[in-house]
Amino acid sequence: MKIAMVGSGYVGLVSGACFADFGHDVVCIDKDQSKIDRLHAGIMPIYEPGLDALVESNVRAGRLSFTIDLGEGISGADAIFIAVGTPSRRGDGHADLTFVYEVAREVGEKLSGDAVVVTKSTVPVGTGDEVERIIKETGTPHKVAVVSNPEFLREGAAIGDFKRPDRIVIGAEDDFGREVMRQVYRPLFLNESPILFTSRRTSELIKYAANAFLATKITFINEMADLCEKVGANVQDVSRGIGMDKRIGSKFLHAGPGYGGSCFPKDTLALLKTAEDYDSPTRIVEAVVKVNDTRKRAMGRKVVDALGGTEAARGKRAALLGLTFKPNTDDMRDSPAIAVAQTLMDAGVAVTAYDPEGMEAAAPLLPDVTMCDSPYAAIDGADVVVIVTEWDAFRALDLKRVKQLLTQPVMVDLRNIYKPDDMRAAGFDYVSVGRA
Repeated sequence: MKIAMVGSGYVGLVSGACFADFGHDVVCIDKDQSKIDRLHAGIMPIYEPGLDALVESNVRAGRLSFTIDLGEGISGADAIFIAVGTPSRRGDGHADLTFVYEVAREVGEKLSGDAVVVTKSTVPVGTGDEVERIIKETGTPHKVAVVSNPEFLREGAAIGDFKRPDRIVIGAEDDFGREVMRQVYRPLFLNESPILFTSRRTSELIKYAANAFLATKITFINEMADLCEKVGANVQDVSRGIGMDKRIGSKFLHAGPGYGGSCFPKDTLALLKTAEDYDSPTRIVEAVVKVNDTRKRAMGRKVVDALGGTEAARGKRAALLGLTFKPNTDDMRDSPAIAVAQTLMDAGVAVTAYDPEGMEAAAPLLPDVTMCDSPYAAIDGADVVVIVTEWDAFRALDLKRVKQLLTQPVMVDLRNIYKPDDMRAAGFDYVSVGRA
């Protein structure tokens, strides 16, 4: 089949490359000429493990190509995916659908034959209805089915998630749309990946509900971590104890500095706004958003306390290890590191930092933070080292060297990647999350 992927960002590029690897003929389309030029040169616009090799192999095989010409890209396509950004709209938190609707109109105007138009972008309930209306309004003579097919990709593990998904959700209103989507995902039938066909609006809501539920699990265990510190319990054991219950499950029960990234923050806000619009308030999600926002700065205050409190911390320096919201990505969107660094600087603490992939994206967001070329360079002369993101590179630091480089042996581990007993034995004043 021929597939057109409109939008060559994180979702579009990963999805397009994976579809091409299944054997489909895929064209990725983007308005950004410089991005297309870099892709032609084999330079990825994002960091995702394995993506560069996947793109290169499928370009070489002739199954994957790139263009800025939407009309050329969608010509003859059986399925046209809309995978453009839907950021939070300034002022009210609603998902900004400007790009989605622009693409829908241009697709309608330039269609050369019957096709299924698929919203891959995360969009609020009812967006598919509007996309369908816009395409019809263009007066296209061709048969068009508008389908919802949300993505469930984890940054850092996106290729595996796409090729071995927990489920594929397809919201379609007619047999034409359903049949084309069956053919699009036919290569995954061999893996017996479950496909859930629903109505279009149900599919759109599934994506938001899933992300809100995962955000709730993260926020719940973070609050339990705070309680553990008060009562002398261990949050990691609490997580294991409740995660063994199959009704709960162990994933997303790791205490830390709060969630960030491209999905959970904007999707929880968009769900709240949708619920408000339909006069069906979601109080749990409201609480999750509020608790997560306050937690990030609370983690900064945790570091200040480790430095001896507000007065003692002023004039000292903290070394942050990890800036991205999670490892194996260069994504800085709503990263807890931003709030942690800002809280420290507001308290008069200077900040140095190192991240394996995120410093280029972090620099304009944290202009007063000194970026270093290694974890040890960041630590050298600092008064405290702070683990903010659990990159593998930080799991086996040379603790003797770290201790020598610090002015005082203080570590604040916001990801609990070290054991308290081991750190005490190494001579550190060690502070973690949810552990006495």
